[in-house]
Amino acid sequence: MKIIILGAGQVGATLAENLVGEQNEITIIDANAQVLRELQDRLDLRIVEGHGSHPNILKQAGAEDADMLIAVSNSDETNMMACQVAHTLFKTPTKIARIRSEDYLNFQEQLFKPQDIPVDHLIAPEQLVTQSIRRLIDYPGALQVMEFADGKVSLVAVKAYYGGLLVGHALSTLREHMPNVDTRVAAIYRQGKPIRPLGTTVIEADDEVFFIAATKHIRAVMSELQKLESSYKRIIIAGGGLIGAGLAKQLEERHNVKLIERSAQRTEQLASQLNHTLVFQGDASDHELLSEEHIEQADVFIAVTNDDEANIMSAMLAKRMGAKKTMVLIQRGAYVDMVQGGEIDIAISPQQATISALLTHVRKGDIVNVYSLRRGAAEAIEAVAHGDEKTSKVIGRQIKDIKLPPGATIGAIVRKADPLLAHSNKMIESIAQKDEVLIAHSDTVIQPDDHVILFLVDKKYVRDVEKLFQPSAFFFG
Repeated sequence: MKIIILGAGQVGATLAENLVGEQNEITIIDANAQVLRELQDRLDLRIVEGHGSHPNILKQAGAEDADMLIAVSNSDETNMMACQVAHTLFKTPTKIARIRSEDYLNFQEQLFKPQDIPVDHLIAPEQLVTQSIRRLIDYPGALQVMEFADGKVSLVAVKAYYGGLLVGHALSTLREHMPNVDTRVAAIYRQGKPIRPLGTTVIEADDEVFFIAATKHIRAVMSELQKLESSYKRIIIAGGGLIGAGLAKQLEERHNVKLIERSAQRTEQLASQLNHTLVFQGDASDHELLSEEHIEQADVFIAVTNDDEANIMSAMLAKRMGAKKTMVLIQRGAYVDMVQGGEIDIAISPQQATISALLTHVRKGDIVNVYSLRRGAAEAIEAVAHGDEKTSKVIGRQIKDIKLPPGATIGAIVRKADPLLAHSNKMIESIAQKDEVLIAHSDTVIQPDDHVILFLVDKKYVRDVEKLFQPSAFFFG
């Protein structure tokens, strides 16, 4: 696939790194020649220096025969204009833009249409991060929560602790512990290295365990791996930007929320926008302010300013002063693994959230969900099985007979109820609620239109997974 990436910042560079090894022709555009040269020194791609929305620069980058434009520069306006130019002059089939401003996002349904601003897929990083943090609040103790099939199935990463019922026992005993709950361990990381989960595998304390289950059973499965944490009630948010404000708005109805914002003007604005959140003006790393706001009573302290160092320092201080849990937004990927696990419980990378959303649209075949994991080394994928037993390599086959690439695990299947039975939108919604969640076992047979959720320990095999789910007129089993 010929892909043009506009913007060589952290997201553009990480995306290029993800795609370059997957038989794609990548061209990256940026105005910063030095950044481009550094990228070209370590990756096999073309570089074009210049303003990415200018027709001559897009032409130079190969827009005339490109399959996709991914505009992720720091300017919403440049990203939108680049999509417009690519559409009007070069008929580029797929155009993706990162849009961050609420002023645009509030009108996205009216603005982003082929006849108006032709953006096929819109990526809003702040919204993605807000959703990610919200899921962590809903499932106290989880390190990551990834939803599939419209939220019916979740893949959850947790740290196994002493006191968890399954710790010290083989995975095969999970069924005995929870006879009424079906779940599958998709991957285990021990001291940072992946271990293939077998029935005989014994869970050890400090293992990072990725398990998949129907979303309604997540808390029950978590209780097997660690002592369940109480629901979060008191939450302090540091930073009143798009993420902090969006998070407060989502949480304030059911939680006791306080928000600390440095800017007096923004504090005033937030106080008028939020209904039940207490908004304070000040520095979140001010010992006196945190003491006055009873940080020791906070169930979770969430630092989401635009400054990595400020987020890290305020969270460390909050933890030392008694906050039970700390979550920190970190822009620099190198910091994420370095800080997580000590006084900072969870480090959240907006880049990883953005990359995951972008990869969903880049993957071949009918891939409807992608989560980039372990700093891009692993992936969780939701693929739709199309075709029939003659044209598909997966349909009509038991999972044990499917030739999965090394380190790949099928965790669950969501079998969609037939929408043809519906006569109205209400009936369609009702039928969707009857979608069947099947945890994958060796004798499970995949049917047409099944949503199959896979975990790849090694992302380099993603092309093999794509091929598995692409039906062929010439495949006869």
